[in-house]
Amino acid sequence: MEWYIGALKKYAEFSGRSRRKEYWLFMLFNFVISLVLGLIDAATGTLDTDTGWGLLSGIYGLAVLIPAIAVTVRRLHDIGRTGWWILVAFIPLIGGLILLVFACLDSNPDNEYGPNPKAIG
Repeated sequence: MEWYIGALKKYAEFSGRSRRKEYWLFMLFNFVISLVLGLIDAATGTLDTDTGWGLLSGIYGLAVLIPAIAVTVRRLHDIGRTGWWILVAFIPLIGGLILLVFACLDSNPDNEYGPNPKAIG
């Protein structure tokens, strides 16, 4: 949980680097919380079946949108890529796969985005 909170504390920090552990644990907790909020929306009747969005899950999604983008950009920095590579997600089908591969790659040694976060701690 500390990795999730840590990413939220760096709310709009797009500089620096994020380890795979920080990225994946943030995404895991984000998925679990979204799932639980979606179930609560469905149980309380605030879920719109046409769009698939509910009141609570929609508010949560908007609240974590910027931190999710920021942690993804920092993850791209960790493998030595510029944050603009996040725009590859807009390419249908293949864009998401490219980002998935990038997110799975190991950290590079020190690069222009800062020291290797694995070496720091």
